[in-house]
Amino acid sequence: MGSATTQALAATTSALTAAPGVDLGVARELFAAVRTLAGSSQLSGALSDASVPAEARRALVSRVFGGYSAATGSVLDAAVAERWSSSADLISGIEEAGVRAAAMAEPQVDVEAELFSVARTIAANPELELALGSRLGDASAKGALIESLLNGRAAASTVAIVSSLVQVPRDRRVRSMLSRALRVVADQRGRAVATVFAAADLTDEQTSRLQRTLAARYGTEVSLNVVLDPTVVGGVRIEIGDDVIDATVSSRLGDLRQRLAG
Repeated sequence: MGSATTQALAATTSALTAAPGVDLGVARELFAAVRTLAGSSQLSGALSDASVPAEARRALVSRVFGGYSAATGSVLDAAVAERWSSSADLISGIEEAGVRAAAMAEPQVDVEAELFSVARTIAANPELELALGSRLGDASAKGALIESLLNGRAAASTVAIVSSLVQVPRDRRVRSMLSRALRVVADQRGRAVATVFAAADLTDEQTSRLQRTLAARYGTEVSLNVVLDPTVVGGVRIEIGDDVIDATVSSRLGDLRQRLAG
């Protein structure tokens, strides 16, 4: 991510935070804007062209998206006023704003856990992953498929995020998109997400102890997603961000063998 995009993304996020009345309607409008921009290289190019005055870019947003709510308009207005490294980055930035808006709309819902569950379900169903990731499939049909699968099984915010993502894959794998969305939701809520691989479910006490330990290590609240993995021999393996903490028995035995061999 270029420095211009980093600054533009921060400004767009700030505009979303300051926007009044952010609800699922705002999230859906932002996702609709993503579909419009992704479907028109001419429009996305014009709105990300730094040689065009910011006021002209804002005016174009007003003409194209003038029917959207004031909150959505303020976020789009802020986004196009910034300098982005590419039109693709602009689209990604608005998509991220949509994910954040969905998380803000239903703060009581554990969206991270639901996104993780959806990703695991898709990973376990190659035919579903192929259908959602195919370039040949109709975008709206993919969105409708997700809605039919998740309605009643996941919160509206989760459904909105997943349905919108699969409609605009932009050469990204479904699980990769969901992982990114999960991290964005966690960041919006001021916490990190750790994936814990264990041979058996953790007890409540183990979960609490692990959360406290990771929170102390990383300086932030940590949400845990547990994956049952029969190949794990005692202990757990933890992935958090780019870090991997391997506290399994097999890992410790491997270390011991290396030391003895040395």
